[in-house]
Amino acid sequence: MVIGGPRRRTVALGCQRWGSIPWRPGVRNTVILLGCLGGPESLTWHFLFFRSSLSVEMSMILSASVIRVRDGLPLSASTDYEQGTGMQECRKYFKKLSRKLAQLPDRCTLKTGHYNINFISSMGVSYMMLCTENYPNVLAFSFLDELQKEFITTYNMMKTNTAVRPYCFIEFDNFIQRTKQRYNNPRSLSTKINLSDMQMEIKLRPPYQISMGELGSANGVTSAFSVDYKGAGKISSAHQRLEPATLSGIVAFILSLLCAALNLIRGFHAIESLLQSDGEDFNYIVAFFLGTAACLYQCYLFVYYTGWRNVKSFLTFGLICLCNMYLYELRNLWQLFFHVTVGAFVTLQIWLRQAQGKAPDYDV
Repeated sequence: MVIGGPRRRTVALGCQRWGSIPWRPGVRNTVILLGCLGGPESLTWHFLFFRSSLSVEMSMILSASVIRVRDGLPLSASTDYEQGTGMQECRKYFKKLSRKLAQLPDRCTLKTGHYNINFISSMGVSYMMLCTENYPNVLAFSFLDELQKEFITTYNMMKTNTAVRPYCFIEFDNFIQRTKQRYNNPRSLSTKINLSDMQMEIKLRPPYQISMGELGSANGVTSAFSVDYKGAGKISSAHQRLEPATLSGIVAFILSLLCAALNLIRGFHAIESLLQSDGEDFNYIVAFFLGTAACLYQCYLFVYYTGWRNVKSFLTFGLICLCNMYLYELRNLWQLFFHVTVGAFVTLQIWLRQAQGKAPDYDV
């Protein structure tokens, strides 16, 4: 831009490109006066335009997602800030992390160049966010903590466990967007939340730093994620807690106890008949007591976490079916249908009730 006159002054405004930072119309730009060069006859003012670049100048949250831990199903998500190459790469990392959430600690950070991915997991649900590399950790995890509390308050565990379609809680995006706007405006945020507790929590138990090597392992070995680090190790399977029992789970537990009691009573009657020499087959006694043991073991699997828990529940259900097939002559169709249906119902509840992460207060 040139301003003519008797004493010509040339003002350099960077026109299309200054250095490696392009001028982008429609994007907020900041003009910084660097200085003036030249004499009185030719005064050149140099200005430099700095675009509010997502990866360099600005510190902000870009997007957030809510994901189910056991299978990586996305439950809700916000829209991305921009569609650049870096964002495309970060979406790939989101997908990889979603498939490995069950193997990872409950609070982690992944650094991907100019962006960071942070997430926390609790009660079978993970809350993941993408931010610029210079966004403060305390604000990032405070943001995730707010998402977690609101999601737990809004949706019960039964809905999240039985969801089959991706983004079936997309209406939660409204809360994500509002919260993201608050956390991207630190001036209005500083008077609304107290960050001292989160600062102390991160200091006592910092997030686990995921390396690219761990994320890119093709064989899915979990040992790389189960290493001990300061305050963020995974809970051992012997002390793993399960998600809170739902009403349907409690009903299934009671019905399984009822089936066990019925099998036990019929087993004792079969023993009495055998002792009275009524021609009772000894194999019937074995089938009744095996059915009792299978029902009780299903109750145990529903209450406690063990290794290969789902496989054990399916095998136990198969044993219940075999016992009832053998007892076909001693039971009518309704009794057989009741025992098999209860066994299938309990197996489903065992599969739905998965291990949970740390409690919302992180036990700090």
